[in-house]
Formats: sequence, C-alpha cells, structure tokens
Amino acid sequence: MAYNTTGTVAFNLDLNNLIEEAFERCGKELRTGYDMRTARRSLNLLTLEWANRGLNMWTVEQGQITLATGQSTYALPTDTIDLLDSVVRTGTDTNQTDINISRISESTFATIPNKNATGRPIQVWINRQSGATATTTITLNETLTAIDTTITLSTTVGLASAGYVKIDSEIIYYSGTTSTTIQNCVRGQANTTAATHTTATAIYVVNLPAINVWPTPDSSQTYTFVYWRLRRIQDAGNGVNGEDIPFRFLPCMVAGLAFYLSMKIPGAEERVQMLKGEYEEQFAMAASEDREKAAVRFVPRQMFIS
Repeated sequence: MAYNTTGTVAFNLDLNNLIEEAFERCGKELRTGYDMRTARRSLNLLTLEWANRGLNMWTVEQGQITLATGQSTYALPTDTIDLLDSVVRTGTDTNQTDINISRISESTFATIPNKNATGRPIQVWINRQSGATATTTITLNETLTAIDTTITLSTTVGLASAGYVKIDSEIIYYSGTTSTTIQNCVRGQANTTAATHTTATAIYVVNLPAINVWPTPDSSQTYTFVYWRLRRIQDAGNGVNGEDIPFRFLPCMVAGLAFYLSMKIPGAEERVQMLKGEYEEQFAMAASEDREKAAVRFVPRQMFIS
C-alpha cells in the first residue's frame, strides 16, 4: 500500500510552543505572563550552560581582521566565546598563503621581553573578556575630531592602562594614559566609525574580547588574521521566534527547560530527577551528533629548552 507523505521538513517550535511543551512535562500548564517570563529566563540560562559544556558546531563562524602596522591588540565581536583556530594570511586570491599562528597563554604573553618587536605575527594571546559595557563618571574634556590619537578626559582615574572606551557610538582602543589623557588611540574599532565628539560627552568602558599578536605587524606586507570563532547562542525571543539551534537539538532544549522549570514550579519537585535524567540523555545524543565527522590528525610538537 502506498502512502502519501507531506513532502515538507519544516517542523520547528516557536518560543510559546517550546515553553508549553516543557510545562506539560512538569505536569503543569502555562497560564500567566509570569510563567512565560520565568521560562524565558531559564531558557537563556540553559543556552549559557550549553556554551560551558563545549563546542556547539552551529555557532562556529569565520571572521578576519586586517592587521595594522604597529598595532598589537584587536577587538573581536562582542558575542565571541572563544577562538577555535586561526592563521595569518598573506597575499590575496590565488597568491594567498595561510601561515600557522600559535596560541599562547596570558602568562606566556606577559613574559615576552619586547612586546613592540615587529615582524610577521607568529603568536596570539586571546583575551576572553565579557563584552560588557560599564558606565563611568568620566567625560570628554575637549571637542574631538575623527583623527585625534590623544584624547583629553576629565580624569583617567579608574581606567586601565590600556583598553577600550566608547564615546557615543565609536569604540576606541588606547595603550597609554596620563592623569587626564588616553594616548596612542586607534579610532573606529570593532566595526565602528571614527567620528567627531563634543565636550562633556560620557565615556564608557567596554570590556571587549580581543587578540594580542606578537610580534607587532611590520610594514613589509599586509597581514590578515583569519579565525574561526565560537559565538554565543542567540537569546530567547518574544514568543513567536524560533530558537537559535538546529532541529536536532529541539528535544534536548525542551528536556532541559523542563528540568530547569521543575526546580522552580511548586508541585513539580518529584519530577526533578526524572527530568534531569531525560535531559542528560537527550543532550548526550545531540552532542554526539553535533561533532566533526572528518578524520582527526594529531601532529606532535617538539620543544627544546636550553
């Protein structure tokens, strides 16, 4: 006997249906606006937990940064969790060459005697900051043009000796300070545009994730830092959005949200262990599928210490 199928593979769960399914697994019904709000909060925490569990293949994105002569620090997108791989690219089109760049720790970067030495970058320290923006009581103490590299502030008390600040919509990197100025400024960072700013404009501190390359790029050729990053999973939506996950993670997300809700909903306490077990099983199945399928090659690295 022949069967007619739908011919579609479009099934998904928007936020409302996903939360309703999770509540039903807790033996409850979604009834109030607060139920929706607390479920969205738990769902956002769940996706952050997934980031801590390791690699989520669908959140891997490629990016690149054109390295500037004499500049060692470069901002990464705010939602970057970590970099998986990176190379330094020289040349373009069919003449391009990708050269390995070694990742080093903060302590190794700190012990480099001359961080201003120039050449082709061969090492990178990834500074995994939160991306958060902090308010300050500091203000701009001059009218700033789009090309100024020394910026006068009301004070620099509380600012790090190097880092990123935000003025209006522009993000600026600086690598030196005095009591009233930030110096060696690199304007228009993190895909913002250098612009003019008026006196008394508020100054914000931006804790951007960043890379620090060594040696500092020289002027012999153009270097491009090419990377593959792990980004954050997008936030839960407003009720009609789908979630930022592949279809194979839907059972895991429903099971995880049900487990999270069972710890908060009165009367669902007796289901906590059962729902936790189901969640861990679903996550294990999804994670085992969400992986590289290519063969892995391990190359030993020899190190000689004199």
